Amino acid sequence: MRKYTDENKTKLEKIVCNKCGRQLKVENGIVKEGCFGADTVFGYFSEKDGVRQMFDLCEKCYDEMIKEFTVPIDETEEKELC
Repeated sequence: MRKYTDENKTKLEKIVCNKCGRQLKVENGIVKEGCFGADTVFGYFSEKDGVRQMFDLCEKCYDEMIKEFTVPIDETEEKELC
């Protein structure tokens, strides 16, 4: 869950892991630790047509989630980070 300082969502104030509830480290609007953010809109033929869902996970909760996957994730190393 992300909270911003203004209604235009221009400056990030805090992030709370949706699974464990821990507040992640944010300084001057910059996330200072690993965070997985999901943001999806369900389309036609789902049971959530037109519903947008967003959540954030700390790195520990993300690692716990992907351990349960039957098919492993694809992983590559990036040369430049955002």
